[in-house]
Amino acid sequence: MFRSAGGHVARALTIAGSDSGGGAGIQADLKTFAAFDVYGLSVLTALTAQNTLGVQGVLAAPPEFVALQMQSVFDDVGADAVKTGMLGERAVVEAVAQSLSARGVRSLVVDPVMVAKGGERLLAEAAVAALQDHLLPLAAVVTPNIPEAEALCGRSIRSWDDAFQAAQDIWHAGPAVVVIKGGHAQAGWSLPPAPGLRASGGGGALDTTMLSADLVYDGTSFTVLAAPRLPTANTHGTGCTYSAAIAAGLARGLPVLQAVAVAKAFVHEAIASARDWDVGSGHGPTDHSVHPAFTSAVPGPGWYVWQDGQWCNLSDVNLHERE
Repeated sequence: MFRSAGGHVARALTIAGSDSGGGAGIQADLKTFAAFDVYGLSVLTALTAQNTLGVQGVLAAPPEFVALQMQSVFDDVGADAVKTGMLGERAVVEAVAQSLSARGVRSLVVDPVMVAKGGERLLAEAAVAALQDHLLPLAAVVTPNIPEAEALCGRSIRSWDDAFQAAQDIWHAGPAVVVIKGGHAQAGWSLPPAPGLRASGGGGALDTTMLSADLVYDGTSFTVLAAPRLPTANTHGTGCTYSAAIAAGLARGLPVLQAVAVAKAFVHEAIASARDWDVGSGHGPTDHSVHPAFTSAVPGPGWYVWQDGQWCNLSDVNLHERE
């Protein structure tokens, strides 16, 4: 278990729903915390009957009981970082935000879980406004995918230029850092050239068809973290895992950009390790037993590609070698 120089055991709390299939939700979060050598705590917002084929049922926890779980955790053990996942209803969002605000939680990662991979809605439409108004202003990091980013900013995202604008719009709602996950980006989308770019056609825009690129915006600078897309259906729970990994990095004391970079690399390697797994017959889980690459830091804002186990500045990468 990771300890600080003073002997403090790093701990992270997940506030989310359960996944009976074990690939997402609370189960994925706790597995991720363990992979990062962080002590994991949990507050359940809902039980789901769920497997790799979809969600068959949801049983929500009363908001009062969600608040009581949080009180139990904070009154005794405490948490160095917190992540939220599936919250479900407006009253739960408000109860969670009130408790976190009262405790002065700073290292909060908000994964605005709205829809499951199978299409089932996991956040009531009435709860979206509550999340924007009450939870985002408390967040150190918010991690929407593209459909979630559209809901949060109120505009369509049909290109990377749209995504850059959406990140800025969401940032104005209060989170310190916005991470727009690019897994839903369409073929043919092109990123604008990075400063000093010398790759892929002599410095032109970067086609991300074969890359899963995420935008990181801190109110001043953009960073792009791109990893190769992998041919596999085993991607269930990647959003939960990503946000949990960021929270675990923050609990260990990593700066936000480094926590995001380590988390992105961890998710890529977890997908790669499980791409041939036969767990379930739908969207299978990823391998949470891979080891985080804590040395996979980035020196600062920029455009980066995950290659050969490290983040490489795009200006130093020959993308044609990857084709």
